[in-house]
Amino acid sequence: MQSRNRFFFTRRSFARGLGATVLFAPSLVRAQEVNSVRRNVSSFRTHAWQDHFDALGVGLIISDTNSKVLQHWTADGEMRLYPTSVPMTEELTRRGYTEVVEKRKNPSWAPTPSMRERNPEWPARIPGGDPENPLGTRALYLSWQYYRIHGTADTRKIGRRSSNGCIGLYNEQVEELFDRVPVGTKVRLI
Repeated sequence: MQSRNRFFFTRRSFARGLGATVLFAPSLVRAQEVNSVRRNVSSFRTHAWQDHFDALGVGLIISDTNSKVLQHWTADGEMRLYPTSVPMTEELTRRGYTEVVEKRKNPSWAPTPSMRERNPEWPARIPGGDPENPLGTRALYLSWQYYRIHGTADTRKIGRRSSNGCIGLYNEQVEELFDRVPVGTKVRLI
């Protein structure tokens, strides 16, 4: 009888162990998968405005093309972060100091001469408010010709190298930024 109980106990222990394995194995597999995924957060980096500018003035913007994040400081020092899209290639990326010279709600869009050369099938102009307009609902025009900080309806672009030179934000966030940024805001793209 004792050998029979020992066998029964062993079967019961086996069944419990198997049940636990079935219950917890999927989570163990998922945990291993999660650890192998590279997260964008790992490259995220904020900057101190004092490392790039002498004074806040009417406000400052630093757009980091590596971290794909834009930082904006108001004149009183309040800072907000916005995820961005950045230029697709180094050839399209311009870095340095500039400033906001104009702001437009629902801006129209026209491809630059170099865009037309690369993509002759693109339309000559897309009016503001059109869902196909790549500038989205707001645009901050920089002192560099053809360069903008603007919205986009294509949310897949944010967090990626996907623009033809501009810095893109979600439409909701560029609308917030638009209201916070006065003309004359100093900008640094790094």
